[in-house]
Amino acid sequence: MIETGERLHSGELTVIGRVNTASNVTLVCEIATTSTHPDSQPLRVVYKPIRGEQPLWDFPDGTLAGREVASYLVSEAIGWGVIPETIMREGPFGPGMVQRWVHGVDNHTDRGDRLDLIDVCPTAAVPDGFREVLRALDREGSEISLIHADDPRLQRMAVLDIVLNNADRKGGHALESLDGQVYGVDHGICLHTEHKLRTVLWGWAGQPIGAGLIADVTAFARALPGAVADALSEHITDTEIDALIQRTRHLLADPVMPVPRTARPIPWPAL
Repeated sequence: MIETGERLHSGELTVIGRVNTASNVTLVCEIATTSTHPDSQPLRVVYKPIRGEQPLWDFPDGTLAGREVASYLVSEAIGWGVIPETIMREGPFGPGMVQRWVHGVDNHTDRGDRLDLIDVCPTAAVPDGFREVLRALDREGSEISLIHADDPRLQRMAVLDIVLNNADRKGGHALESLDGQVYGVDHGICLHTEHKLRTVLWGWAGQPIGAGLIADVTAFARALPGAVADALSEHITDTEIDALIQRTRHLLADPVMPVPRTARPIPWPAL
């Protein structure tokens, strides 16, 4: 794993593709093997150069890559490992965010066409073990439901999103990995000072947060004003760090999953 970390930080990025559905320039790259580890596999990563970020009306220009790194640092400081390793480094198109690639499970081939962790199904056929988020009509006028699994790995992600003030938790941003973990990606519009929470993970709204999760957030809150804040200051402003501290304190004072409180509580497209 040390060799993998070294390659992530300093290995040469070779672009092999682009994610055309992404709003910002998102490149798939590989980092070659090294002479000291010639038998290892090429390391696949996602590279988002700062110069490829599209301007947003409510986030400062050129800050999205830093927010991705800061979100990773928060996830690691809490001890949850929800976000794949994410760093800021130089690449072929200048500085940007580089993140370890997640090799995801494909439920529609590997498991015989099962539902994804976040999916859509007919309202009359919501299976056990899933929580309904909303109902809508499809193009034929049939009633369908947006659902997500009642899965502790997803709930941990949902709590992290509260802390991060994630404005863009789409279904496609929660990846079930081949290693059994569930990872969150695309955290470029997080950590704003104003309330921005938009997510598809509303299935636990109004319910108490488990004691184990709260214990982890409590430990994080104690460490946050020190070394954690120092590391975050390289990527977000002092005002944004103060807002993060306040969100964390509010969550501990009222350890309940929030309910939607804006006109747009779900990002679009949802999946």
